Amino acid sequence: MDRPRAAVIGLGPMGHPIAANLLAAGSAPVVWNRTASRADDLVAAGAVRAPTLADAAAPVILSVLPDVAQLQDLLDAPTRSAWGAAGARLVVMSTTGPDQVVALSEELAADGIAVVDAPMSGGVAGATAGTLSIMVGGDEEDVAAVRPVLDVIGGTIVHLGQLGSGTVAKLCNQIVVGGTLAALGEAFALARRSGLDAHQLVHVLDAGLARSEVLSQKRDKLLQREYSLGGSAANQVKDLLYATAAAERVEIPSRLLPTLLALYSEAIDQGHGAVDHAVIQELYLDQQD
Repeated sequence: MDRPRAAVIGLGPMGHPIAANLLAAGSAPVVWNRTASRADDLVAAGAVRAPTLADAAAPVILSVLPDVAQLQDLLDAPTRSAWGAAGARLVVMSTTGPDQVVALSEELAADGIAVVDAPMSGGVAGATAGTLSIMVGGDEEDVAAVRPVLDVIGGTIVHLGQLGSGTVAKLCNQIVVGGTLAALGEAFALARRSGLDAHQLVHVLDAGLARSEVLSQKRDKLLQREYSLGGSAANQVKDLLYATAAAERVEIPSRLLPTLLALYSEAIDQGHGAVDHAVIQELYLDQQD
C-alpha cells in the first residue's frame, strides 16, 4: 500500500525520532514545533518545515504533543479549515483520556477531520528504533488509512476497537510502568541502605522474574541517580489522573492507583516534576547517599 504523506506536530523526545524515522523511510514529512529550531536538523535532512500549524495540513497528521488540551489550544479556524481541506486524519499519540479523544473527534467532525487515537509505549529508545508499541482506537476505515504511517514507527500495532480504546490501553500501560518504576525505586533504596552493590542487584534482577523493559531502559538513571528527561514525573501524574478517572468510570475499586498517584505527586512537590520519572527513587534516598 502506498504511504500517505504525513505531518508530525510536536518534536519533543518522542516526536523528533518519529519524524526522523519517517524521513529515513523515504518520506518527506511535514514537521511543526512551537520552538521552530527543533526541526532544523530534520529540515536539513529533507523534511518540510511548516511555518504555521495550518501549513502542517496532510492526509495523516501525527500529534505528539503532551495532551489533547495543548492541541485544542492551537487549533484555530484557519488550521481546521486547512486540515479539513486536506482530508486530514488526525492521529492523537498523546497519553490522554478516552473522553478527551472522543470530545476532540466530535469537535473536529464539522471540519471534515477524522480522529484516530494511537498512544504509544516504548520510550525514547522505542521511538528512535521505530519499534514502538502503538495502541489504536478508531473507525476501521480511518485506522486502515493511517496504518502505513504507523507501520514505519511501530513494531507492534494493535487496533483495539472504537475511538478511545487505544487510550484506555495506554492508561493500563501507564499503571504498569508507573508501578514497576516505583517498585524499582523502593527496591534500589532497600538494597543501597542494606549495603548491597546496586550494579550487582541489577544483574540478578535482570536474570530473573523481575526483568522488565522498564528496568532495561531506566537502569542507568536508577544506578547513577541521573534523571535527564525521558518521561517526566509530571506527565506520569497526568497519566495516573486519567487512569483514575477511567477506573472510576467503569467502577474498578482501585488500590494501587491512589498509592502511585500519591508517590509521583510527592516527587513533584519536591521539585522533580520536570525530570525523568525514575526520580521516584529519590523519595527514599537522602542527597548524602
